[in-house]
Amino acid sequence: MDFSETDGYFHFMDEIGTKTVTTRRIGILPVEGFAMMSYASLVEPMRAANLLARRVLYDMVNVSTGPEPVASSGAAVVMPQARVGDDLDLDYLFVVAGGDPTGYDDRRVMTWLARLAREGVPLGGVSGGPIILARAGLMAGRRMTVHWEHAAALAEISPHLLIERTLYVIDRDRVTCAGGTAPMDLMHALISQHHGAPFARLVSDWFMHTEVRPSIGPQRAGLVDRVGSNTPAILDAVEAMEAHVAEPLSLERLAAYAGLSPRQLNRLFQDRLGRSTMRYYRELRLDKAQSLLRNSPLSLTEIALATGFASSSHFSRVYAQHFGGPPSSYR
Repeated sequence: MDFSETDGYFHFMDEIGTKTVTTRRIGILPVEGFAMMSYASLVEPMRAANLLARRVLYDMVNVSTGPEPVASSGAAVVMPQARVGDDLDLDYLFVVAGGDPTGYDDRRVMTWLARLAREGVPLGGVSGGPIILARAGLMAGRRMTVHWEHAAALAEISPHLLIERTLYVIDRDRVTCAGGTAPMDLMHALISQHHGAPFARLVSDWFMHTEVRPSIGPQRAGLVDRVGSNTPAILDAVEAMEAHVAEPLSLERLAAYAGLSPRQLNRLFQDRLGRSTMRYYRELRLDKAQSLLRNSPLSLTEIALATGFASSSHFSRVYAQHFGGPPSSYR
């Protein structure tokens, strides 16, 4: 795709206009007292994506337990278009919460969330929303994040949870986000996954969100320090790796994120980092697995699945080759 600064926008819009694209139905469940910043940072990128694409890429529906407006922590309210329990045929459901979500215990909501999980609907939580997913029993064995204000309390209440102090975490069909402006970074990652990185950059630029942060840290400089390179294509690829630990991407998908061919991306990784793209990816996942061995009570099978390995035996073999001993001895 030709994506120059001068005519890239119009060229991209012409190209997307010729394609058949999927409309995703996104449910948003704002809980009374939710933070408006978190809500807006989640929904506005999807609205802008629809505007820029000149079609409905994201069909958003606000859900509540009743017909009354849901009040935010400030003066704003959200009008629901659907009720908890309705058959909405959702592609994602995001719970947005603030206040003290550790005390939230609406059985109708919990039962509905569990039903959606059984049906295979990806579930997300924003700000305090991940706590509600955890209280519904839907975050066991999944990596997650939550707003820093709630992290310590959640860790004390549920020490078995895999809480990370990051902006957002995508672990298979669970998406958790710290809130504030972090949902804009999350949506950049999801829109990149759904419609490609160039289009996601258009959406971010629409909000002057020019410094998109990786999932694992609050700023780009942190990623540069961790990777040891400031090459944009490498950073884009590693950002995609960090967002897809449990379900590893192929070399072709990583190259698409980086805007290069697989051969070009491999050459860059070899020249700048001294190893191939997929070897770097495997080592990143093994480092995450070692952290889980150290900090969680998960079984080897659960850790293997959480870090993208097909089985505990495969995980143990690769781990031993890399670290010089089996994961059981490390634990």
